[in-house]
Amino acid sequence: MHLVQTMAYVGDEPWHGLGNQLTPKQPLEVWAKQAGMNWTIEEAEVRFVVGATGLGSIHAFPEQKVLYRSDTKAPLSVVSSRYQVVQPREILEFYRDLTEVGGFELETAGVLRDGRKLWALARTGQSASLKGRDEVNGYLLLATACDGTLATTAQFTSIRVVCNNTLQIALGDSSGAVKVSHRSLFDPQAVKRQLGVAISSWDEFMYRMKALSERKVKSETAHEYFKRVLAYPSGSVKDGPVTATNERAVKVATELFSGRGKGSNLASASNTAWGLVNAVTEFVDHERRARSDDHRRDAGWFGAGATIKQKAWDEAMQLIA
Repeated sequence: MHLVQTMAYVGDEPWHGLGNQLTPKQPLEVWAKQAGMNWTIEEAEVRFVVGATGLGSIHAFPEQKVLYRSDTKAPLSVVSSRYQVVQPREILEFYRDLTEVGGFELETAGVLRDGRKLWALARTGQSASLKGRDEVNGYLLLATACDGTLATTAQFTSIRVVCNNTLQIALGDSSGAVKVSHRSLFDPQAVKRQLGVAISSWDEFMYRMKALSERKVKSETAHEYFKRVLAYPSGSVKDGPVTATNERAVKVATELFSGRGKGSNLASASNTAWGLVNAVTEFVDHERRARSDDHRRDAGWFGAGATIKQKAWDEAMQLIA
């Protein structure tokens, strides 16, 4: 089963061949149609029947409302009456000035889970080349959900070309992300002003990537690193939480690091801290157990997978501190 309902892209075929391919620099109206985002989220009040079906009385529940698709009338979720909707067109519209005057270029956009989650990903034009022709490009991801699973989130992301691994750009106290709760009105210009600070952080991110690519690590250091990163909570005692190691994950990550991973033999990654990070990101994005590739992608961007990748980055930072 695919979670990706509809999707459009430019460039190489993403993930597993889903989506409609577009030629570069298409207008947003074309993107909306091809990505399946040319509909709106409508609302209606919640009503319920009391008594026997067909004979009972109908009552309203004013504290809640139903969100549904304008095109198929399919229900999306039941939310609080105070819930602020972000429309599919707003996700694409966010990029209009960025693509027209900011040098950004949309690469993928689409709909997950029948329309409950929407996203668009644009290349920022920033990139880094590590030794051995290891290219890493900068992206801006904007996503929202209308079922309570995700605030409207704009975040800077890097994608390593050789293996298509994604890593959120997190620096110091800033996560490189701006989140807008659905209790607040989504103000795209305010979000872009906040992100303006993070755009300059690419240089710092690049500096840290290069430092990781120059830090050689021994096999025992790698093993200890994977054990720390791929641990999970397994209960608690009076002294605090107890963690256990995911031995299968450690084994797979070690194999990816030791030569099986895409780009693991490049000079930048072979026996380096950068190689450690990429073994974990490749595990999360491509190998971690999931119900489907789309569940894995969802988790890698927004869920448990994203948390593991953040931990991998933080632990790698300790190696170059």
